Amino acid sequence: MVSGTETFVGKDSKLYQDYDHLYLNIFGTESLVVIIEGNEVKSADLMKAVDRLEKQLQSTDGVVETTSAASIIKKINYQITGKSRIPETDAEIKAIIDGYPQIFAKVVPDDTHMLISVTMSGSTSDDKQKEILEATREAVKFSNFPPSYSLKVTGDPAFQIEMNEAMSRSMGSLLLLAAVFMVIVLSLVFRHVRWKLLPLPIVLLGIIYTFGAMGFLGIPLSMVSMAAFPVLIGLGIDYAIQFHNRIEEELHKEGNKSISIITTLKHTGPAVLIALSMTALGFVSLFTSTVPMIQDFGKLLTIGIIMCYLAAMFVGVVTVYTFDDISKIRQSRKRNKESKPAETDAEHVSSGKPKTSIVEQILEKINDFSINNRILVLGTATLLCIGGIYADESVGVETDIYTFVPQNLPALLNLEHMKDIIGGTDELNLIIKVKDNADPEVLKWIDRFSEHETQRRYILSASSIVPLVKELNGGTIPDTKDEIEAIYDKIPESQKDRYVYGKNMLLLNFNIGNAVSDIKTEGVEELTKIIQKDIQWMQAPPGVTVTITGDSVIYIEVLGALTEGRIFMTYLGLFLVLGGLMVVYRDWLKALAAIIPMFIVTGWSGLVMKFLQIDYTPMTATMGALIIGIGCEYSVLMMERYFEEKDHGAEPLQAIHRTSNSIGAALLASGSTVIGGFAALTISPFPLIRDFGTVTVIDIVLVLVATFLVFPPLITLLDTWREKRRGIQAPKKANNLKGAEIQ
Repeated sequence: MVSGTETFVGKDSKLYQDYDHLYLNIFGTESLVVIIEGNEVKSADLMKAVDRLEKQLQSTDGVVETTSAASIIKKINYQITGKSRIPETDAEIKAIIDGYPQIFAKVVPDDTHMLISVTMSGSTSDDKQKEILEATREAVKFSNFPPSYSLKVTGDPAFQIEMNEAMSRSMGSLLLLAAVFMVIVLSLVFRHVRWKLLPLPIVLLGIIYTFGAMGFLGIPLSMVSMAAFPVLIGLGIDYAIQFHNRIEEELHKEGNKSISIITTLKHTGPAVLIALSMTALGFVSLFTSTVPMIQDFGKLLTIGIIMCYLAAMFVGVVTVYTFDDISKIRQSRKRNKESKPAETDAEHVSSGKPKTSIVEQILEKINDFSINNRILVLGTATLLCIGGIYADESVGVETDIYTFVPQNLPALLNLEHMKDIIGGTDELNLIIKVKDNADPEVLKWIDRFSEHETQRRYILSASSIVPLVKELNGGTIPDTKDEIEAIYDKIPESQKDRYVYGKNMLLLNFNIGNAVSDIKTEGVEELTKIIQKDIQWMQAPPGVTVTITGDSVIYIEVLGALTEGRIFMTYLGLFLVLGGLMVVYRDWLKALAAIIPMFIVTGWSGLVMKFLQIDYTPMTATMGALIIGIGCEYSVLMMERYFEEKDHGAEPLQAIHRTSNSIGAALLASGSTVIGGFAALTISPFPLIRDFGTVTVIDIVLVLVATFLVFPPLITLLDTWREKRRGIQAPKKANNLKGAEIQ
């Protein structure tokens, strides 16, 4: 399970390298924050408890430093008395804190709150962060704080860890619930065959194969790729259902098991393989995303459908073959007990054709309606598609990770509480490369630029090495390099390292509060552009370059990837599938008949997003590729069976009716099973997963509508038109040949 910046931005991009190499590995830190609340925090007893806690935390592996009012008081007391200790009286504590308001502003924001910062390196691994979090919580328990104070451990690392754990727990229970829903759906819709629940364990075996392949290939799980498993269950169960349904159909038709199995593999195997290949081509478009978690989503889906196909064709077919033997033996024993003649041919089963089911009757009526009203159906579908494409342009994009989680998640509540106390923590980080970091002109420019930018509405404050230098020099910046270097020597390394690296790099931070959630990513992008223009206007000294980076800037890149990238992925998927169909069939009619209904559904999906007022997220941004991948499979299977029936001499209308009667119920069972699986996601406590489940359920319903309502009139219209053209061209050709003979 992975999370963090590397799941949003590719490691080979300049944006990530600026963030990771220049900022995170040099200046970046991650901090846990212990919030202390009580009636009066300027207390000697409380400071002693804080001092005990800090001593425990400083000995924890991975903790770079701790900062609190207690540690600052000890440093000030050392400068005054020569002793690094906590004063004994509340009055002394209060006098020190009130005497240095700027120094204590961040750790004692008011009389009832105190903050302790536990700092880790920005490159600390997720596992190590989890260890430090647990150590901090344990240290809090054993630090013997006065009973009148409450303590909470929070911060971004604590939030990320709890979010990942909660999402993993949630997905486990949701997948179990999805399996229950699928059992119910299969029992209702797939009841016309024996062993109707068999496809479910077959597809679960394919999922196990997929997990193994992921581990072998080193593909991680993220908040997006986890959603691949409901998709795989839906697609994989369709493969199992198609093989199962065809075997049952052939057994009833032929009676001979060997011929039934051979016929199934001969016709269904290639048909499903073609459908799988087109689905994979639709998923390949996900690889073009600049968001790594979406790339992993595409890899996982592609590997998963292959594994599910192998499980369905080999394990599924063999299992049905074996179960049929067992069923025949049981029937034989039952007949023997009832003294009835036993069937002696080991290769034959009952060959009576099953009665027409209610589902088949409904599908037949839908076919009749769509074909009889083809102009109305196709015209309405096309207009809704055009409207959806237009509406999709105004659908928003959400990248604020805090909106993806349950709003009552304890870690989120604690984080929001911390922000209420100290203000927002979003930052823009400016990496300043210089020839000499002790150059007075550089520091004076940073001072002027910081003062100018903090006058803007959303830049609340600026932090750099400059205020520390000014504080130690009577409020001004020295005029010589030697003076600045002398001041640098006086600044504690822990403070200096936050803003100075080597001789050629400085850091300037702009606190923008809760800008990511208040003004959204678009606002942060605009603010970044304004700062870039100001840098050009208020030119830095020669040889100075400024790079703007930070988490907030990363969100800007993600926004572009989700808005422009999702549209590109959708149309690339359409192009790849269309090209794949042309290569496989070498027939423009077959290619267009399979792809047009799914293109129409992508337009309908835009209407759904707009009507439900659901913004695009890293998960719903993949819907275009998913619709093409999942829906194209249904179209291909319908088309394959349609032309198989035509090869047996059926007219277009007869062929589409036979197609619907033979595999319609199986496709409906498959689609309904997918819907049942994703229905479980709609009750997820995570808005990110819940919205994805809701949109997917509706889109799969639309895929079924397009399969049974749009595809039949489209294929018959195109096929009939082509047959008429061939009928006209054939007599012309014959007449031309006859004329040539006369001449």
